[in-house]
Amino acid sequence: MDLKLLLDWRLHLLVILTSMFSEWIGIIRIPLGPGTLLLLPLLYAFIIGVLFNPHLFSAMGKAIPKPVSHAAGPIILIAILPFIAKFGSTIGPAIEQIIAAGPALILQELGNLGTMLIALPFAVLVLKMGREAIGATYSIAREPNIAIISDRYGLRSPEGIGIMGVYVVGTMFGTLYFALMAGYIASLDILDIRALAMACGVGSGSMVAACSAALAEAVPAAKDELLAFAGASNLLTYATGLYVSLFIALPVTEWMFTRLKGTRQEVRHENS
Repeated sequence: MDLKLLLDWRLHLLVILTSMFSEWIGIIRIPLGPGTLLLLPLLYAFIIGVLFNPHLFSAMGKAIPKPVSHAAGPIILIAILPFIAKFGSTIGPAIEQIIAAGPALILQELGNLGTMLIALPFAVLVLKMGREAIGATYSIAREPNIAIISDRYGLRSPEGIGIMGVYVVGTMFGTLYFALMAGYIASLDILDIRALAMACGVGSGSMVAACSAALAEAVPAAKDELLAFAGASNLLTYATGLYVSLFIALPVTEWMFTRLKGTRQEVRHENS
């Protein structure tokens, strides 16, 4: 990557104007049923970024050339580092509450198995997917999970194609989805807000940042505590998530796929 591309004045001007415009709009609260949908500045910035993406709209190449857009993509990892650092600064003062959570904080990692238990039957029985469903549903498809599939099957395999498809979709829309979903569920007041904060820690920096920010806006009084729980959960996900995926999620997904595939074939024979 040519670092000179990142010095293009058009890129920096667009970022500054997008940030200012998004912050100017501010947070919009929309009553939706029993809860409230929070529209954060992140959403507006996402939409503006999509509209100016030269890979989607060729006319935008005059404003932001494709090489500049491509070079700017990895910078998101650097941009969220200050927020990740803030997680670390909030974990220390809230260590007593985190320790008090005890097993709940550790066992929350098992919640990531929901992607397999819910999505795999739908993928195999309804969408009629093949082994792509294994890679697509055994995890939330972030970098450590991709490494497991790459080592076990290879990224050119059906399993590799499945996980890369979910990874791309998650990268594009996962952050936005997390921000909207977290704020709305928090407004329903049916789950402990600390449990929702722990659920934010899925092993993705951008997703946990969007999720915890939405929760903090929904319950401002508990902002520091929520950031601490989300940060601790995300840290534990990095520490234990790889092993849960490797020794529990993937073998169980393989077993479930074999059983579901047999069920699908039986239904097909009965209908024929």
